[in-house]
Amino acid sequence: MALQAIAFYLLAAVTIAAGFAVVSARNPVHSVLFLISAFFSAAGLFVLLGAEFLAMLLIVVYVGAVAVLFLFVVMMLDVDFAALRQGFARYMPLGGLIAGGLALEMVVVATTVATRGAAKLNDTPMASGAGAVASVTNAEAIGRVLYTDYVYFFQAAGMVLLVAMIGAIVLTLRHKPGVRRQVIADQVLRSPKTGMRMVTLKPGEGMDQ
Repeated sequence: MALQAIAFYLLAAVTIAAGFAVVSARNPVHSVLFLISAFFSAAGLFVLLGAEFLAMLLIVVYVGAVAVLFLFVVMMLDVDFAALRQGFARYMPLGGLIAGGLALEMVVVATTVATRGAAKLNDTPMASGAGAVASVTNAEAIGRVLYTDYVYFFQAAGMVLLVAMIGAIVLTLRHKPGVRRQVIADQVLRSPKTGMRMVTLKPGEGMDQ
């Protein structure tokens, strides 16, 4: 229990400190690094609650999206890559410190979960909620609830995301004069006869487009 309390207070303190550093850091690179640290710490808290599925979801979705966020920041700020390479040594201590903190958190969480045992994980609030069944993992329990009681809401959320994606494509699609565009119907309906042309060329002659 003492180890669990130490892990909780450590992860909670790192999450709060990293979240504050995200909004207070002036350098966008530092903000992204602190954001990754906050996500990792929050994932560790989920693991302590017995919600390993939510922890992995947080890592895969949010930490994976951080790379895209960093890419957009670099593209929008017009960062000089030559200067960025020169400043790599300056960012290395902070990056190494955050990486070391993340590694320490992973070790603490893994040790805490291992010492508690699989039986004690079922007694956590997350595992005991929603009628937890013996020998059912957290991911399977969430899947049963999501695809039975909330299946219509899940499908509605998927439709909303689909409409949002189509709307973003339509809003950003611009027709520029002089720019050739593909006709989707012609691409789908074309055959080998219309999509290929055999040409016999003589030496020294070119081919008209």
